[in-house]
Amino acid sequence: MAGKSALDPSHRMLRVYAFDPSRGARLGNRLTIRVPYEKLAKGPVGSKIAVIDYDASNDCYYEAVDLDDGRILGQNGLAPSESSPQFHQQMVYAVVMDTIRRFEFALGRKVTWYPDTRPKDQPFHSKLRIYPHAFQEANAFYDRKLRALLFGYFKASEEEAGSNLPGQIVFTCLSHDIIVHETTHAVLDGIRPYFAEPTSADAAAFHEGFADIIALLQHFSFKETLLDTIQRTGGLIHRRQLAPDVAADRDGALIQAEAGEDNPIVDLARQFGEAMGHRKALRSALGTRPDPRVLENATEPHERGAILVAAVFDAFFSVYINRTRDLIRIAYPDGRAIVPNFLHADLANRLAEDAAKTANTIQNMCLRALDYCPPVDINFGDFLRAIITADRDAVSDDSFGWRAAMINAFRARGIRPEGVISYSEDALSWDAYEGVEATKVNPDFKKLFKRLNEFEENPGTDEEKQLYKTLWAKADTFAMELGLDPSLQLAAKSLNPLHQIGADGSLKRRIVAEVVQSREGEAIDPNNPAAGTFTFRGGTTVLIKASGEVQYSISKPIHGEGGKRRLNQQRDHLMRMADSFALAPYVDFDHEDQNPFRAVHRGY
Repeated sequence: MAGKSALDPSHRMLRVYAFDPSRGARLGNRLTIRVPYEKLAKGPVGSKIAVIDYDASNDCYYEAVDLDDGRILGQNGLAPSESSPQFHQQMVYAVVMDTIRRFEFALGRKVTWYPDTRPKDQPFHSKLRIYPHAFQEANAFYDRKLRALLFGYFKASEEEAGSNLPGQIVFTCLSHDIIVHETTHAVLDGIRPYFAEPTSADAAAFHEGFADIIALLQHFSFKETLLDTIQRTGGLIHRRQLAPDVAADRDGALIQAEAGEDNPIVDLARQFGEAMGHRKALRSALGTRPDPRVLENATEPHERGAILVAAVFDAFFSVYINRTRDLIRIAYPDGRAIVPNFLHADLANRLAEDAAKTANTIQNMCLRALDYCPPVDINFGDFLRAIITADRDAVSDDSFGWRAAMINAFRARGIRPEGVISYSEDALSWDAYEGVEATKVNPDFKKLFKRLNEFEENPGTDEEKQLYKTLWAKADTFAMELGLDPSLQLAAKSLNPLHQIGADGSLKRRIVAEVVQSREGEAIDPNNPAAGTFTFRGGTTVLIKASGEVQYSISKPIHGEGGKRRLNQQRDHLMRMADSFALAPYVDFDHEDQNPFRAVHRGY
């Protein structure tokens, strides 16, 4: 594969389904998206991902698409088609690359995958592999061991097929939502590999909820997909139902133009859900009415993750309403109720622009927060604190109430962060680091940027691993200041320079590092050796300014009273999991040869 030349374009335009094929060619379902340009081999195979169209159920390969073919390149890729394997390959490549682009923009660094331990001469080494037609099954999942996204295909229900034909073949690789959801799992596993461990009820729920949040927010980030919904909801994009094109005659026959329909942008994986006989989309951005007691009894990961999704989208919709209140007042100066289909085209366009900008900002808030989370034992309260701290670092002024909306939404859903005295911004933000000065310890953080820049373009190399070893060789000299146990070995899991654009347009440079400690062989039940053992981990995320000053040290202790409390909580959770049939797929997260995502995503 040839490298990029100065004459190459910066982006490649590719056509995809905005939702899935069940919505046909109607307005907003066929979308052209921009992905970073790179020279591609057939597959497509690029620098980060490799699409491999092998069908294990039929033991065959489908002909690979060549997106660099001038006939395809010149028309923004192949036209959307349910029947063309080559379009399927194009769609997964385009959506995965668009999702990666969003992560990299928000984080200010390149995405890396879970480490590839195979020999370097193996095909597609270090790339995320994508199989659009992996098997015949109503499933799609990320596989850590294969370093792959696997998409299934299946026959729709014969009885309740929804908008599909009974028995129709449904391809999960044509669902924009499912592709983004699975890509998010893969990226999150590369950034925070220990988030998949069953440390609490929130751990697996966070993986599922976060993947749904990113998938659903992308619905709202494309202005083209919003216009019809805005017209048919009078600008209230959170409404579940779209108004019909015309009001129905009370006494006459009903035609399709008089029938309302569900709002597609608040739903996730509609075709999949209907094809399975659910009569509706698989999940929704809209939860039940806020009730802090619901979280206490929700244990199944998708169910619990839906509470996190509902909190984020409550904040998103609230900010959008506040941002557009003046436009609505201009449109309806007499104060009468909003009537769908009466919005002027210019007003609908402005509302769509505001909704898309709001969605992109909320998505960036959620993505940036990942670097402000502890490296192990994530819970919803940690995520809220990370969102607030990261956003305060990026934007000091909260005049539109982004952070206030997020805090209110999490509070209404019963998400209570540990170790805070109130829901104020000051209380929720992580405490500033007050440990040993950087100049008095080893590693010398002031020298990090120069050394790290040498390896930015080629992460994961042996040279970078040696850099880890050099920089952290004497980290035990200040382990206590980072909330770590001086008696346990330190493992530097990541060390990344961040390059982020501030609200004022300035470039902010920082380093984010993770240090993890592990204790093998902890008994799940000290009174019952037959219950087995697990690995108990603690760790710290360290955020370092360009000056070498440590800004935040975000810890989950493995020792002391905090470590004992966490150990007991994790034991209680593992014992509850062992006794629960519904949670059985999550029990083996500690074993790398197991793939919990497959079991959890069966039936999606």
